[in-house]
Amino acid sequence: MKYWKYYLVALLVILIDQLSKWAVHHYMQPGMGGEVPVFGDWFKLHYTTNPGMAFGFELPPPYGKIVLTVFRLIAVSGITYYIYRLWKHRAPAGLLVCIALILGGAIGNLVDSIFYGVVYGPALTVYGAPTPWLHGQVIDMLFVDFPDGFFPSSWPLVGGKVIPDFPIFNIADSSIFIGVALILLNQTRFYGHQYEEAKPLAAEDTEAAQSRRDAEAREVV
Repeated sequence: MKYWKYYLVALLVILIDQLSKWAVHHYMQPGMGGEVPVFGDWFKLHYTTNPGMAFGFELPPPYGKIVLTVFRLIAVSGITYYIYRLWKHRAPAGLLVCIALILGGAIGNLVDSIFYGVVYGPALTVYGAPTPWLHGQVIDMLFVDFPDGFFPSSWPLVGGKVIPDFPIFNIADSSIFIGVALILLNQTRFYGHQYEEAKPLAAEDTEAAQSRRDAEAREVV
């Protein structure tokens, strides 16, 4: 049952995510008026809601939210099984932790989508939704505030364009991003063992193995 410890990592992410959202909803004022500086003017707590996916993306109403929620349910089920399958095949612990971070973040935002319209009422129900179930908005609060202005004209592609605002996100989004980023940065370490198992034996290894088999056969005779 050692694989359960990776589900506990996901559970920890869910608890931290949900507690942070509850605290923001109850103790912070939405919008710029309720901003709380954390590290100077570049990183703040800013209470806002998001009817769609991570980092502010959304699907068109009225059925986009239901499609998104169903997709999240399927994804969460698949990731939950994938952790067990990886553990059973003795995947590196680091990879399992990363997948657990992704699972925790996915469930954190899934809870918002399914229940927040019911728990918090109209304040967190997607506008115009036919039912509060499956139409809850996601609470976001982590804000990286880039300075307003334009990119230098000498920069390729973006030169002279307005510096866009960074999407406001939450703990669940951060957990998913960190999990994916660590997997990408450690692909060789996390998946290298598969290539080692599939690598053909060298000639000397094959000869040694054949000699052992011949010796065992003579002992039996």
